[in-house]
Formats: sequence, structure tokens, C-alpha cells
Amino acid sequence: MAVLVTGGAGFVGSHLVDRLVKAGEHVIVIDNLSTGRLGNLERPILEGNVTFVYQDVAAPLDTLRAAIESGPSGDISAIYHLASPASPEAYGSMPWQTISANVVGTMSLVELALERGAMMLFASTSEVYGDPLVDPQPETYFGNVNPIGPRACYDEGKRCGEAAMSVAVRDRGLDGRIVRIFNGYGPRMDSADGRLVPALLSAARQGLPMPIHGDGSQRRSLTYVDDLVEGIVRVGRAQFAELTPVNLGADDERSVLEIAEAAAAVAGIRPAYDYLPARPEDPQRRRPDASRARLLGWHARVSLGDGLRRTYAWMIRDALEYA
Repeated sequence: MAVLVTGGAGFVGSHLVDRLVKAGEHVIVIDNLSTGRLGNLERPILEGNVTFVYQDVAAPLDTLRAAIESGPSGDISAIYHLASPASPEAYGSMPWQTISANVVGTMSLVELALERGAMMLFASTSEVYGDPLVDPQPETYFGNVNPIGPRACYDEGKRCGEAAMSVAVRDRGLDGRIVRIFNGYGPRMDSADGRLVPALLSAARQGLPMPIHGDGSQRRSLTYVDDLVEGIVRVGRAQFAELTPVNLGADDERSVLEIAEAAAAVAGIRPAYDYLPARPEDPQRRRPDASRARLLGWHARVSLGDGLRRTYAWMIRDALEYA
């Protein structure tokens, strides 16, 4: 038996792969490397714990089925579906691919999970809440999303993926799970992908003003990747009477300027800012109600300062390694 992780060469996906390998699982990774990096999986691949398959998750079902069967085990016990561009720059430049990964890919993976009697977890996002009118956001909140806006390929792609999961659970007996990730950050993020933490730390490392979109009053709840992976694993192993999405996010909400100040402190510089136009339809608040996750014994443990220090240290090592 093996565990399948789509998007397993990406930021969160590769950390999840490490965790599953540490637990004794053999992992099959499907990734087209559109935003992932094969180097994130170098060690487990060399040690024989990961089978990597270069493939788009939105490929025809027969292609995905053959990809799984190419591994050392033709059967799988669980599917973790994390494949999707996740930064504004990535999904902004690949909108069709983003929709396809979250809609077509999810529907195909549901078929594979049902064929094999496997648990399937879909990694959704806090972006399904859009620019929320409710604070904090519980899983019962339906969101405030523009279905034809510039972020819709990601927001609505994830919402449609959740819908596919819910239909498969209710009508077809899928053993399904949904997690909604709130602003993950940590090592292995692409420093050029435009997300908040890598953009701030990358500028600080180079001695440049840190980019601030808008006036910096937008608020975010940043969640360190180790905490996210712990939550994903807990949700994957939990038993639910019905499909209940689970928010995974820290409740330590900060303004973008406060986060920038913390990033500057980690880098040992005085904060200086480069104010840029606000991103279109950028949410002004983002804070989870994590009550469901806490019922599973989960809460975010890594503080913002500690997480930023770990991320900055990795960024420096990574820059030296790939110089």
C-alpha cells in the first residue's frame, strides 16, 4: 500500500510527504512542477521512500490511473490532493490550469479513491471565504466571493472542488475530508511567488524596502507549515459522521504592517516600505474560527516570531545552496 500526494513537490505538499515518510509510508507524488521543485523531494526519492510521477493532475483519468500503478504498489490507502497554484502571481498567470487542478483533478481523484476504497483529503483554502463579512470565519460561513473576479480561478476553483467532494461523500460513499488552509508560510516557499512572507523576507535579506500592497492595514493569520501539516494529518486520520470542512489556521491575526515589522526584526534591519497598488479584491480580514480543529487536539503552536526566524534561516541557506 502507498499514499498518494498530488502537488507533493510544492511548498506544503513536500512537507506533508516528509511527515508521511517519517511515519513509515511509501508515497507516490504526482506533480507537474508548475510551481513545485523536485529538489524538495531529493532526499526521500534517493532513499527510495517516494515515487515521483511527472504529471498534470488534470490529465485524463486513465493517465492518472496508470501513473499510480507505475509505483511499487499498485494500491493506495489515502489520497492527499494539494495540487494547485496558490499564490496570486501563480494562479494569476495560470488561471485555467488552476481551475483544472481543483475541479477536473478533484473529480478524477475522487474516482480513483472510490475504486480503491481510499480516504481522500482535499486541501482547500481560506480564500473560499473571499473578503469576509464575518470575523472570525467559521466553517459554516458561506463566504463573500466574486465568481467572475480576478481571483475567481482560485477562490471558485477551490469552492467547486469542495462541492465535488461533498457530492461524492453524500451520494457515492467517498471517505472524504476537507481542510481550509489559512495563510501558510515557512521553508520551501518560492521567494519570487509574491506571497507576503517570502516577499517581505526576500526584500529584507537584500536590504531593499519591503513591498506593501495597499496601505498595510489588511489583516492576516499566518500559520507555520509544520502546524499545517500536523493539522492535515490529524484530519486525515480522524473519523467524521459527515463531511465537515476544518479550518487550519492560527488565531493570531496581525496587520500586514505588523507582520512586516516582525520580518524586519528577524532580519535585523530597520523597516522600510515600498507601497504598491492594492491587489484587486484583496481580502481585508482573514482569521479562522478553529474550534473544529481544536476538537481534534490541534492548534497552531509555532509563534509568528519563531516561524519567521525559521523561514529566514532557511531562505539564507537555500540562497547559498542554489547560488
